[in-house]
Amino acid sequence: MTRIAVLPGDGIGPEVTAEAVQTLDALALGFDFDVLEHVNADNYLKTGIALSDNDFERIATSDAVLLGAVGDPRADLAYARDVLLRLRFELDLYVNYRPATLCHDRLSPLREASRRAIDCLVIRENTEGLYAGIGGRLRPATTYEIAIDAETSTYHGVSRILEFAFTVARRSVCLVDKSNAVRHGGALWQRCWAEAREKYPAMPARHLYVDAAVMHLVHDPTAFDVIVTNNSYGDILSDLTAELAGGLGTVGSANINGSNGFGLFEPVHGSAPDLAGQGRADPIGAVLTGALLVEHLGHDDAARAIRAAVGQVIADRQVTPDLGGHLSTKDAGAAIRAQLSGAQRRTGT
Repeated sequence: MTRIAVLPGDGIGPEVTAEAVQTLDALALGFDFDVLEHVNADNYLKTGIALSDNDFERIATSDAVLLGAVGDPRADLAYARDVLLRLRFELDLYVNYRPATLCHDRLSPLREASRRAIDCLVIRENTEGLYAGIGGRLRPATTYEIAIDAETSTYHGVSRILEFAFTVARRSVCLVDKSNAVRHGGALWQRCWAEAREKYPAMPARHLYVDAAVMHLVHDPTAFDVIVTNNSYGDILSDLTAELAGGLGTVGSANINGSNGFGLFEPVHGSAPDLAGQGRADPIGAVLTGALLVEHLGHDDAARAIRAAVGQVIADRQVTPDLGGHLSTKDAGAAIRAQLSGAQRRTGT
């Protein structure tokens, strides 16, 4: 039995995660879902504990993790950090894996039809950079306050994320950095980039500064296959690619330990507390996150079936209002499962 730890989280997280779990369950893949409903902001506000050691152990010993969303305006920033960053750092989930594929032509914000079909993967270094938490504040809450956040890169961290990018690339790899302005970290990334290119000479590769990369993505996203970059640039660029693919609500992501294969899977969107409890949240991002999860566990046919079902409901406008439909979160999830069921009947699976 494959055990999947499920953290529904906060805001719309429980609503969209429920649809993802039901969709995975409908595939009859033999998954056992270990749902940690208490890992949320409500419990944190009561106990002061974001993620207990016992909960961490349950997650770490599972086969994979499905996360809804973490974040609540009532809780301080330490809460989300103590859940997400603890999992990323202690499980060494150094690969943030964010694919972006156009869901439907009508969802693209681009005017020119020939350049809409984005099929791109952002590989973001997930454990270093500006988000590592190195820095501090001197004389806080005064007019003399100084705040420092140090961007940290290591040879080990940079070389392994570049290695991962080249191993998953289909057509090309593009390194995005700002080495012309960020001299020291930039020099390290460029050194590791040269070594990676030498190791994979048959794979087309190019380098862009981050400001140029943003312009190129908007001009012609079809020119990109794999983009590999640091933590902060990857965070921003993957939101852009998600929007070019149909919106943040339609994209899944994974946090992967590239050495042992352990993965935590989460939709790109946040907890959206303003939508919570209204039945308006789009479940597609969570469902496609489920497709990434089953694919990662070796169920390629199931992942393709989920994506095909999602593509069909979008084409038929059997979706939530954000994508031009009128369905509720639950009804949109049910529509995806109806497509799956119909496909299974037609193929006899």
